[in-house]
Amino acid sequence: MSRTLLRNLAALAGGVLFGLGLSLAQMTNPDKVLNFLDISGPWDPSLLLVLGGAVLLTTLGYALVFKRGAPLWDSLFHLPLPKAIDRPLVIGSALFGIGWGIAGYCPGPAIASIGLGNPEALWVVPAIVAGAALQRWSHYRQTADID
Repeated sequence: MSRTLLRNLAALAGGVLFGLGLSLAQMTNPDKVLNFLDISGPWDPSLLLVLGGAVLLTTLGYALVFKRGAPLWDSLFHLPLPKAIDRPLVIGSALFGIGWGIAGYCPGPAIASIGLGNPEALWVVPAIVAGAALQRWSHYRQTADID
C-alpha cells in the first residue's frame, strides 16, 4: 500500500474514532452542551469529565508520539507555529464561542451529528462552512491589499 493511502486510511480511522467519542460523550446533543455552558441555569458539569479525559489522553498521546522522530506515514510532524494573540484571533474566538453558545454545536460534533441524522446539524454545518469561507475570503482580501 502507498504511504498516501495509509495516511488517508489513518485519517479516516481517526475521524471515525473521534466522531464515535463525541457521540458517546453526548457532545452531539446540543441541549447537553448548552446546559454545560449555562452556569447560571441548569448547569450540567458532566462534560468536565470529557474535557479532563481529552486533556489527559492528548497529553499522554503527544508524549508517546513525539518520542518517534517522525510520523509513521510522513517525513515530519506538521505542527502549527506559535503566533501572537492578535485582533483576528480574539474576534474569531469570540465568534466561535457565540456560535457555539447559540447553536450548541462546534464543528466536530456538528459533523458527527449529520451522521447521526440530527436535523439541526443540516443547517449548522452549512453555517460553519459559510463562516469558514467568509474568513478565508477576508484573509485573502487583506493579504491581496498588502501585496
